[in-house]
Amino acid sequence: MNFADELVQWYHQNKRDLPWRHTTDPYVIWLSEIILQQTRVEQGLPYFNRFLENYPTVNDFANASEDDILKLWQGLGYYSRGRNMLKTAQLIQQEYGGKFPSGYDELIKLKGIGDYTAAAISSFAANEARAVLDGNVFRVLARYFGINEPINSTTGKKQFKQLANEVLNKKEPATHNQAMMEFGAMLCKPKNPACGICPVRTGCVAFKTNATTHLPVKLKTVKVRERFFNYFLIIDDGKILMNKRTGNDIWTGLYDLPLVETSTLLPANEVITLPHTAQYFGPDVHTEEVFGLQKHILTHQRLTIRFIKIKNLPEFLEPDWFFIEIENVQKLALPKIVFLFLTNFFKFENNSLFSN
Repeated sequence: MNFADELVQWYHQNKRDLPWRHTTDPYVIWLSEIILQQTRVEQGLPYFNRFLENYPTVNDFANASEDDILKLWQGLGYYSRGRNMLKTAQLIQQEYGGKFPSGYDELIKLKGIGDYTAAAISSFAANEARAVLDGNVFRVLARYFGINEPINSTTGKKQFKQLANEVLNKKEPATHNQAMMEFGAMLCKPKNPACGICPVRTGCVAFKTNATTHLPVKLKTVKVRERFFNYFLIIDDGKILMNKRTGNDIWTGLYDLPLVETSTLLPANEVITLPHTAQYFGPDVHTEEVFGLQKHILTHQRLTIRFIKIKNLPEFLEPDWFFIEIENVQKLALPKIVFLFLTNFFKFENNSLFSN
């Protein structure tokens, strides 16, 4: 029995019972694939269930507002995924008559769907012979075949794609791809892989050469940007001043508080005397309370955040600032760190999205 057949046999005996494995509906598979990008199954599963419950068809999804989608997405991170999903659903409604395509060549044209996602949907929904290459599969192939070429280099991508297609079971691509991904997620894990019970360890180069901790190789290309956010908490007669984030910055489409960003970490008393702050509150700004610094780590950015409660009301409002009743804040899609701060400050009860 060859390497791929061994993994399929292991898969049939050990696979997790996940809802998207009981359907060939490309819409449902698309939901699961996008939600699970950069997200563990344990974290993504409740979101998948909520999305499918609220939007059982692609037309239901297409008819939703961006605010609705982002609110349901709240806490998953990488919010561009949710925005792109809405655009894709609307495109399918308008140009495909609400019928979600299942073929790779059509899928790859859709916004937010790259080679991996198109291969996954087409193989799972239509049993198309397309090899899926996600992080799990890269890891399994790199270790078993002892490949030192970086998985994110141009040469590496070509090499791994060729190899993935060579080992692909063309008759049962859906089962093969699921097996490869599941094996990487459950057994051949990034840290502490279960080599002792691995059914293919005798043929695994990394196991035989004690190289599992070194493979796969990945080039370090991420440059982390340091940012300093000073949020202003302004409350007036049962209402709170909020901001809708626009443009191409992080959290586009979500809601947070008015803020002043500084290039370095400044004491709170210096922040409120900055000319940029003065344009909102005038020269005489009164601070009621300053909440301690918090760190928030994103893929390419490291944020240092503080919340400053201001006594006086602003003299000038940005176009995206608005007052809203405090009890309605929970209806808005907020970045996780802002949501948790406001939940704690106002003692909101519904913070279940972040307890998964």
